[in-house]
Amino acid sequence: MKLNPKFLTHETRGEHYIISTGDTKFKGIIKNNETAAFIVDCLKNDTTEGAVVDRILEEYNGVERQTAERDVADIIGKLRLVGAIEE
Repeated sequence: MKLNPKFLTHETRGEHYIISTGDTKFKGIIKNNETAAFIVDCLKNDTTEGAVVDRILEEYNGVERQTAERDVADIIGKLRLVGAIEE
């Protein structure tokens, strides 16, 4: 899975956004917190949920695997709802 190329990412002044472009069912902007932005960044290349969880565990100290798995599944689920994920 990976981020749909019809969705662009943008960062300005420490704020992270996903912006839908043109031919998408979702028309709008999604504002992400730092963790969601990290997950979205992982999705710029073809990957799996497990690989994203592993990258979070490498990046953030003290995060439990169960918490990372829940957070990754939640963010990816929301991105799927708006069509921002390609399988």
